[in-house]
Amino acid sequence: MFVLHPDPYLQPAYRISPFRTDDIAVNPTLPEDNYIDAYFENRFGGKHYQYTLSGREAISIALRHYQFQKDDVVTILTTSGNFYISACVTGEIEKICRWSRQIVSNTRAILVNHEFGFPYREMKYLKEIGIPIIEDCAHSFFSNGGDENIGTLGDFVIYSFPKMFPVQIGGLLVSNVADSVEESSQVNDIQLRYIKNVLSHCLKSEKEIINQRVHNFYYLSGLIESLGFSSRFQLDEGEVPGVFMFNTDKQKIDLAELKVYFYAHGIQCSVFYGEEAFFLPVHQALTKQDMDYFLEVLKSFDQ
Repeated sequence: MFVLHPDPYLQPAYRISPFRTDDIAVNPTLPEDNYIDAYFENRFGGKHYQYTLSGREAISIALRHYQFQKDDVVTILTTSGNFYISACVTGEIEKICRWSRQIVSNTRAILVNHEFGFPYREMKYLKEIGIPIIEDCAHSFFSNGGDENIGTLGDFVIYSFPKMFPVQIGGLLVSNVADSVEESSQVNDIQLRYIKNVLSHCLKSEKEIINQRVHNFYYLSGLIESLGFSSRFQLDEGEVPGVFMFNTDKQKIDLAELKVYFYAHGIQCSVFYGEEAFFLPVHQALTKQDMDYFLEVLKSFDQ
């Protein structure tokens, strides 16, 4: 049994991120640990990488590396081809130059968004064009994408730690083309120590995190599909979901109202704008009972 239509001051707090209120107390008590440095050295094979305050800051540093002019264009391509793109991305580009959803004559770089853990399928083709590529892997830290070589073909690769780990800050910028990047992050020593301790702790359980996210994806898929919806993305080998997204076109739901309704029940979510689709958390900290609660909230929605 679950409490529906809760008092607004007594809501639970489910986020797209696995960060929970309990982590405020847990994270500072984690021992000092540099395991994460060895992990990244092994994973990136000696390529230059730097910690950042956030994924947004990592994008900003990568963009500034190219010294774009105001009329230059960064073309944004996404896995789905939908026009939906986070303002966190477009906002950083707009500080420097212009952006487009198509490759145009003054495109000076391509930003590929591997959406929600699902790789963009034409990376090898883009590489042949010869334009600098920035890969946005904010939701795709654990996805390898098989033949798509996610995170290996771009000049720069962006990661956002809160999307995957129970932490409130932190990102990573990996360079596949340079031994160093002139601009450095604003992350300070105390923040960096905090980030390293949390990631070191979490990544010692990497396989468990991956398995739990995949398990949650299929469990939530089964629940949601029992109501006549369908998964927006199919999970292939090597892919690890950042969210669970489902199509709602056959039900003709007011998705803006559905978003308000889920938030009123303490569940972070969003509309996949441009499509009749909606997404929910699927992270490793969720239990079956948590996802059962999501289902009951959806079932109780009455437009």
